[in-house]
Amino acid sequence: MSKAQTRLDKILECIDNIDFILNENSLKTTESINDKIIKPAIRMNIVRIAEQFAKLKDENEFKILEHFSDRDLRGIGAVRNYIAHDYDSTDDSIIEDVIRYNLPILKNTINDFYGKK
Repeated sequence: MSKAQTRLDKILECIDNIDFILNENSLKTTESINDKIIKPAIRMNIVRIAEQFAKLKDENEFKILEHFSDRDLRGIGAVRNYIAHDYDSTDDSIIEDVIRYNLPILKNTINDFYGKK
């Protein structure tokens, strides 16, 4: 397995971690994002996703990155910076949007890349 594929697998793992966190508690997504224990776990996985994309870029894996929209890549990077640099005042509605809308797109794109449905 190539280093790039390992990075994609780590991204999928983080998305699956977030799905697991949300599905294993009785709270709705909005409530989970506000939970004192769950909130940091979700945010850390989002940061990890962005870090893997940054490493793909640093490693010049442009053939893989071209499968993702520039908007999605810039967005996940911006959210990572937002979480990392302004953690205490991060708007939870942004995190909720990432979970509801952006992560499924990233997951589907990776699965399409692998030829999975």
